[in-house]
Amino acid sequence: MASVANKKVIVIAGPTAVGKTSVAIQLAEHFKTTIISADSRQCFKELNIGVARPSEEELHTIKHHFIASHSIQEEITAFDFEKYALQKAEDLFKVHDVIVMVGGTGLYIKAFCEGLDSIPAVDPVIREHIIKEYEAKGIEWLQQQIQEKDADFFAVGEIQNPQRMMRALEVVESTGQSILSFRKGEKAERDFNIIKIGLELPKEELHRNIHSRVDAMMEAGQLNEVKQLIPYKSLNALQTVGYAELFEYLESKASLADAIERIKINTRQYAKRQMTWFKKDGAIKWFHPSQVKEMIELTLK
Repeated sequence: MASVANKKVIVIAGPTAVGKTSVAIQLAEHFKTTIISADSRQCFKELNIGVARPSEEELHTIKHHFIASHSIQEEITAFDFEKYALQKAEDLFKVHDVIVMVGGTGLYIKAFCEGLDSIPAVDPVIREHIIKEYEAKGIEWLQQQIQEKDADFFAVGEIQNPQRMMRALEVVESTGQSILSFRKGEKAERDFNIIKIGLELPKEELHRNIHSRVDAMMEAGQLNEVKQLIPYKSLNALQTVGYAELFEYLESKASLADAIERIKINTRQYAKRQMTWFKKDGAIKWFHPSQVKEMIELTLK
């Protein structure tokens, strides 16, 4: 068997609804290997339809790791994923020379490829308070709090992303320091090779995919999935597109048609943020999802 230095992880990144799962499975089949998911929501066993988890047939075709592996009642961070995925890769390299990693959670991919700086533990009371305040007062309140308490993050952070802002706010309130102060920018060295592949589609085509996927999710029973999760709606895992909007409908704060339209709008906005994140990584080579042959050729160079 080849030494670890000759082992490869092929990372498939890109926005939601671009076709990452299909491409990853095709690559995994070609290399007769397995897949590690880098998705911060598909890892929760209670979430299925709304997070576009791979189908039972797809999961049967290729073994996936970090899919339905945890409960929404667990706090899973990028640090947890880094530890999990590095250990999983070490185990898989004992029988595979190539592993495929696929997902749209940029921070998880960054954690696996480069490592993350350590951020001190956050007081759970502070976290719970921030979540409740956000639920009651909305994104404008979050933006105001960040502007007042962490001006550095407000200047450069994702101030349209409630998750990022709540994280930044809980860190500054728990530690007295900006979350940016813990990012030293030193990349960890990995003893295996990493090949990064990005998937992209023309904006109009991606938007059509997003709209079709949302409609298909609703037809598949997404509303019933959300109803089952009402007791857990304050959990961090459920402050996410496809769930938050339907909770509002179930609380009579919006019509069902409006909630579905907001899912589509918010998913488009999320896809745009994903592309902004991934485009900053100069190591990613970009392909149309149909160019699997060219992707394989890239990995063999």
